[in-house]
Amino acid sequence: MDEDQPYPPAPDGLDRRAELSEFLRTRRARLQPQDVGLAPAGRHRRVPGLRREELAQLAGVSVAYYTRLEQGNGRNVSAEVLDAIARALQLSDTEHAHLVHLAHPTPTRRKQRAPKRQQQVRPALRQLLESMEGVPAYIGGARSHILAWNRMAAALFGDWGKMPPAERNWARLTFLNPDYRELFRDWESKASDMVSYLRLYAGRNPEDPELSALVGELSVKSEKFRKLWATHDVKEKGHGVKRMRHPLVGELTLSYETLHLPDDDGQFLSVYHAEPGSASAEALRLLASWGADAIQAGSEAPR
Repeated sequence: MDEDQPYPPAPDGLDRRAELSEFLRTRRARLQPQDVGLAPAGRHRRVPGLRREELAQLAGVSVAYYTRLEQGNGRNVSAEVLDAIARALQLSDTEHAHLVHLAHPTPTRRKQRAPKRQQQVRPALRQLLESMEGVPAYIGGARSHILAWNRMAAALFGDWGKMPPAERNWARLTFLNPDYRELFRDWESKASDMVSYLRLYAGRNPEDPELSALVGELSVKSEKFRKLWATHDVKEKGHGVKRMRHPLVGELTLSYETLHLPDDDGQFLSVYHAEPGSASAEALRLLASWGADAIQAGSEAPR
């Protein structure tokens, strides 16, 4: 296929050409000339961030070549050129990998099916969740769906078992359920992380029609989601700290770890824990004794 010929449209999915174009444009816009060793921008500069010709010079490619790539016409771009552009744009490792996914939808990736509509959690993983007493833990899957959880997760985050399966989704809960805006003291950070993860998932699964439907729904119903989605930021699920305000036990500061499960259809295990001897550890202990026994652990996969 000629480099100037656009990618074939993803059926019922996201437009790969538009995704590549907007990702490069937003990465370029966030860099100022002085960030890359160029003379500071003057008062009359109209372009936010670097100009295309400046970026092309930094990457060692022609302006015409980079312009075609930023327009989404980069089917034949080499790995070496992508590496050079990633360095010029000062991309993180996660952003670099995302760029490669967008620019190189190889036949293997194009044929790769999106995760199955009904994701199944292995019985052994359910047993593992049930055995994790005292710490909230859950298994997530494609498109941020919540697949299974233990009693402590239900006590901390709410009784997901009483929700329709389609609503057991972190993106929907974060942006459409006001209880979660109250639960997370750093809700802005939670919202940003959630969208950045969905963006990363979109780069790996552009032909997923359920993802397109989810993004469309959230874009219509949440102005905050629309603004964050337009930034094209990407972030892998990993580890960190969340501050919460629980209606039963009050303030908690919990660390979390996300462990990706190989050979399980993109599933991951997230576990929250408190520093031993801290007020948050005592709050988790109280939550376990007051609330967890009244809540049944979840077992259904989302539809």
